[in-house]
Amino acid sequence: MSKFDHRISWALERSAVQYADKEATVDIGTGERRTWSETQVRVRGVATGLRDLGLDTGDRVGLLALNSARHLELWFAIPEGGMVMNDLNYRLAVEELVFIANDSNIKVLFVDDTFLAAGRQVIERCDDMHTLVHMGPGTSPPDGTLAYDSLAATPERDFSDIASGGDTVAAIFYTGGTTGLPKGAMLTHTNLTSNALHIIGALHLDDNDRYLHCGPQFHLADGAFAYGVTWTGGTHVFVPAFDPTGTIKVIEDERITSSLMVPTMVNMIIQSPDLADADLSSLRAVLYGASPMPSSVQKAAIEAFGPIFAQGYGMTEASPLVTVLSLDAHRRGISGEEPWASRMQSAGSPVAGVRVEVRREDGITVCDVGEAGEIYVQGPNIMRGYWNRDEETANALVDGWYRSGDVAYADDGGYLFVVDRAKDMIISGGENIYTTEVENAVYAHPSVLEAAAFGIPHEEWGETVHVEVVIKPDAPLSADELVEHCRDLIAGYKLPRSVNVRSADEPLPKSGAGKILKRDLRDPFWVGRERGVN
Repeated sequence: MSKFDHRISWALERSAVQYADKEATVDIGTGERRTWSETQVRVRGVATGLRDLGLDTGDRVGLLALNSARHLELWFAIPEGGMVMNDLNYRLAVEELVFIANDSNIKVLFVDDTFLAAGRQVIERCDDMHTLVHMGPGTSPPDGTLAYDSLAATPERDFSDIASGGDTVAAIFYTGGTTGLPKGAMLTHTNLTSNALHIIGALHLDDNDRYLHCGPQFHLADGAFAYGVTWTGGTHVFVPAFDPTGTIKVIEDERITSSLMVPTMVNMIIQSPDLADADLSSLRAVLYGASPMPSSVQKAAIEAFGPIFAQGYGMTEASPLVTVLSLDAHRRGISGEEPWASRMQSAGSPVAGVRVEVRREDGITVCDVGEAGEIYVQGPNIMRGYWNRDEETANALVDGWYRSGDVAYADDGGYLFVVDRAKDMIISGGENIYTTEVENAVYAHPSVLEAAAFGIPHEEWGETVHVEVVIKPDAPLSADELVEHCRDLIAGYKLPRSVNVRSADEPLPKSGAGKILKRDLRDPFWVGRERGVN
């Protein structure tokens, strides 16, 4: 590793020196407030404590927890000690968590009160996992579970000799897979620090910012802010989980300046009766992302808050930010100024430091202005590859570019308009759902002969999962029975929200090669809409 390679620890080191006595974290769930110097001492204590548990450089450490200041500390402590963080999606079913933990060989798992029981189930089924650490906020159980604060109080050691930083892996974030199995995107120190700098530039973050973590911290969309706000010396404020009433109160009480929300969260806030009497004038920048914001919600949000919104587009494999429709673009767009008004339905333009091309089916030639093709992304933020998935890595990373699987066209200013997804994926409430994951669960029912899952439009969630099922002769099955069957196998947000059960003499449409024509099933639900994603 060159001495010029980025290390995640640099962000915290800067603030611990320049803003030592400034408020770093405000944890609404526990009432704890800490400075940057206090936070650095705790981070280095946890990193040292993990090494004292016998962990070595490159070992994987898992998290399963709601939002908290301790959660943020782990985003620094784990890579500080030369280990690899795996922040688990707590919405997954236990079966899915066990698969990910075994696939990535997690050795230590951090859990809070909410997920202590789930953590116990996971550790019982993972041979390599030897330690469960209780993060609180309650009292640690007297069963040998290690207390987080005892790790944080460990006398720190010097980690400058640890071979980490640069292109060494700092974190693995699991996403759905087209094969039905989750796959872990390996993100390096350089990937994550580069994208932190991208978000700092895109939203003009500085030490005056008070950023609210109201979306789940396991989402990498929040991660760019975890590192970016730290690097600039701002203040992190945490609510355990989003609810409109609590979020509105915290924004007002803590004078929040910036946050990231998915469109469904924005919509819930503007629909809340608590908004009328609240003073949210401190807000200057809200980045929305994970799914496009319906134009009606976008208009209502700007009317309620003013032009404080920016849109981000990206993916886990890009750490995650790729493009931004900026605050200024929104301000000019809502005034009716062209071409900005037309660009309000775009995903923005590439952030400084990232390259984007829209390519034709040959994967080489670049599309003309207005011509739809697949989005390719290049930059220091692009992942190293998928954990133990050489074939999928080779398909995704081509000649230094990442193939996104998203279909878009660009206007003459390089603004991207996403129109469809090449991959079989549904985005519901900001969560990615691969249809193969749903179909694998559906096919596990003994009465199912054929199945096809796809996304259909929904005004609140963007898309929801719909399943077309053909049942075997003399094997009755109701929609409710099928959903209950899937509940034990996949996360709740992946469950079918609507099911059409067909008899064996009503097969699904197929190509000449026998492949189910999912687009033929999907298209009628999208008639009259400008694009095939919502």
